[in-house]
Amino acid sequence: MKKEDQNAVAVLLDQLGYPDTGEFIAQKIKNLLNDPDEYLTVVENSEGKVTAFISIHIIPQIALKGDFARISYFSVDENFRSSGLGKQLEEYCEKIARTRKCDRIEVHCNGKREKAHQFYYRQGYTESPKYLIKKL
Repeated sequence: MKKEDQNAVAVLLDQLGYPDTGEFIAQKIKNLLNDPDEYLTVVENSEGKVTAFISIHIIPQIALKGDFARISYFSVDENFRSSGLGKQLEEYCEKIARTRKCDRIEVHCNGKREKAHQFYYRQGYTESPKYLIKKL
């Protein structure tokens, strides 16, 4: 991931339903790239166009030996879905998690994203029933 990729990542975020990230995305990317517990990676096609990205966070656990990896954002351009890019990025996440001695990978996936759910199930994820949030 490089600074120049920010516009392409903003487009992919828009495809996920997060429009209007342009005003703050540069600072967010800078923060992520400067944090050793954050991984922000893009995939480019043969023409050098960003076609997918993933953002992974390593989160310490106080009560368990291993930490855990959380996929916070993960998008494959709608024109490149079902091409293997998602599987490639998920495998990259698993490699990072194992290297960092994590005991699991977590991802929150909106209930409306049924195709994404099927993708995660194929990759071996299982549903964990309660996810609570408090909006601020």
